[in-house]
This record gives sequence, structure tokens and C-alpha cells, in this order.
Amino acid sequence: MAGNHVTVGQEEDGAGCRVVWGDGYDMVHYGHSNQLRQAKAMGDYLIVGVHTDEEISKHKGPPVFTQAERYKMVQAIKWVDEIVEGAPYVTTLDTLDKYNSDFCVHGDDITLTVDGKDTYAEVKREGRYRECRRTQGVSTTDLVGRMLLMTKTHHSNIVSSTHREHTHTDNFGKVWIRGYDYNSVLSPQGPKGHSPWTGVSQFLQTSQKIIQFASGQEAQPGDTIIYVAGAFDLFHIGHVDFLETVYKQAERPYVIVGLHFDQEVNRYKGKNYPIMNIHERTLSVLACRYVSEVVIGAPYAVGKDLLDHFKVDLVCHGKTEVFPDRDTADPYAEPKKRGIFRTVDSGNGLTTDDIVQRIIKNRLQFEARNQKKEAKEIAVFEAMKRQAEGERAGDTAQAAQ
Repeated sequence: MAGNHVTVGQEEDGAGCRVVWGDGYDMVHYGHSNQLRQAKAMGDYLIVGVHTDEEISKHKGPPVFTQAERYKMVQAIKWVDEIVEGAPYVTTLDTLDKYNSDFCVHGDDITLTVDGKDTYAEVKREGRYRECRRTQGVSTTDLVGRMLLMTKTHHSNIVSSTHREHTHTDNFGKVWIRGYDYNSVLSPQGPKGHSPWTGVSQFLQTSQKIIQFASGQEAQPGDTIIYVAGAFDLFHIGHVDFLETVYKQAERPYVIVGLHFDQEVNRYKGKNYPIMNIHERTLSVLACRYVSEVVIGAPYAVGKDLLDHFKVDLVCHGKTEVFPDRDTADPYAEPKKRGIFRTVDSGNGLTTDDIVQRIIKNRLQFEARNQKKEAKEIAVFEAMKRQAEGERAGDTAQAAQ
């Protein structure tokens, strides 16, 4: 891997198993985080290579986020110990040796170069390649589809007691990338058939997954308990910069993030927001190294009960607009009355709306990118099928002799 490397976790003394992972990390989501969690569990020290804009554009198409944004997003994932900026698209033995790594890890999908070659072919041949399971229910293609099609079928039907009149009949945690057939709707001239690696049909939250993502650490005496709340939809670099700023408000911060239910977010954001449902947003936020705890389905108004229950010392909000509660009241009235409310400026005004606008602005490019990606994957998958069928036929003929 070429380029700068940045240590973000604990310094490593050279002992133990060192693991390398390389990817583009465009539109980082909880699926990426889960794969990095699995990769870290395979060793002791995780090094993550992140490709440049130029490399991604060459092999995949235009990225949504700049390389500087993607570098910082990956740094913020709590299982990452070190990142390499400007990593090459193809992982070689020289790459592993340069960083004194035992092996590299990738998901059980396939990554191809612009000419359709496996980017991990060399390290696979030498037995220095491991795979982890791809996270079902999420992909960048799917998230782009939700934004462009403006559907709400991904919303959870879990609601708070104050939102019973808004209960939806939507399916629990379901992602309809195949239900609404994103490729046929947006790219009617797309390839026939579907890649087994692009597009998924369903995400179901489990208690085990939350446990795997959660820190499991309770606040200790002397910690400053800081509470923030919001949608944290499409968890992005704007959120990371905000949470990092919040984290720096105290010497020993314990940051609790309150996530609003989907129906509450839709009330104040409108359209088809949130793009990611409450289950998905929970995992996205838990993966951030600046977050200690998440309140799933937090009340919109930050009231006395919540502040007392968590023994909150400080409530923070960014420079974004604060929408009034249903009764037009200020949702931060109680912490302001207690003198524990603080507005923080992260210096990054990026919002989820801005991300959606990036996608819409470059819609045709992203459609072409996803169509091209799936076409290459289908070609490889069909070749693999033919090879397997040929091997089976050979085995059958040999057995008959």
C-alpha cells in the first residue's frame, strides 16, 4: 500500500497477528463496520487501506465522498488501529510484507479490477487471504436506491407511545432492493439476472448483533456523561466531526447518543427520511469510537426523567436547526433550565440532505456505476458456475470408468 499511514487505535508493539483490509469505503455503513469487527477478531492489530478517488473512479465509478472524508470515516470506526491513505486497488504480497502483516481479510463477495480480475488473486494463491461474512441487508447500491426512489418501506414499524396514530404497516426491518427491483427501475437496460454479491433483500436486527457492536462499558465515577440526540441518518463525516467535538468537551467523556424512532424522524424531516431505519442507525452509531452508549428510540424532548436516569452532566447539540416538539415546545428546555446545554461547532456543516443531493446530482453516473459493477460480477459468477459444472462432469466421468 502506498501513501500515508495513520495510527488511530492503541500503538502495537510488533507482537501478535497483524491483519490488513483494503477497500474504498464510499458511503460507509454498518455492513463495512461489521466486516472490520470480524477482521479485527481474526488478529490483534487491524490495518485498513483506503483507496484514492482516482482509483475508485477508475475501477468502480465516481465516489460519493472525497478521499479525505473517507479516510476520516474509517478512522472513526472503533475496531480500526491504523489506516493507510491511498492504498492500491490490487492487494499484493508486497502490500502485506510492507506492513508486516500475516494475512489480509475481505468479505465473501468479490472485488474486481476494471478489466474484471480478482483484486486478491495473488494473496489467495499464497494462502494469505481470509474471508469474513458479508452483512446481509445492506449495500451501497441499496442505500442509493432508497434515496433515488424515495420509498418508506425500509422504515421500522416500531413506534413510541406518542406515535400510535402514525403506526405504519411497513415490514419489520425490511429492505426492498429486490422488492422494488432497483436495477430495473433505475437502469432498465441493465444486465439480465442478478449478481449474488450486489443487492440484498432483508436486514433483521438481533440482540447478538447489538452486543457485538456495543462497548459493554458503563460510566465510571469521574466520567462526564454527555448526551446528544438526533436521527444520525446515513451516518457520515458530518456526524463523526460532531461526535468527535462532543467527545473533546471533557477529559473523561462518556457519550450517550439518543436515536429517535423512524416515525419521529419522519415527522420533523419529512419526505422518506430516515433513509436508514432505527435498527440500522443503531449499529452505525455504535461502531463509532466516540460513542459509549445508544438509547434506542429516545424521546424527542430531553426531559427530567432522561437526564436523571442517565445522570447527564452535559447536553450538546450542533449548529443544525432544532425542530420544535409536537406541542411546539423547545425539546431542550429542561437542560437549558439546568444550565447544562451547550451548542458545539464541529466546523463541518455537512448534513444527510447534502448527501442525498450529491446522489441526485450525479444520478446517471451512479446508475451506470452500479450497472457496470453488477455486469462484471454476473460474468465472473457465470464463469465460476461453468468451471464448477465442468469439474463435476469430470468427476462423474472418472467415477464411471
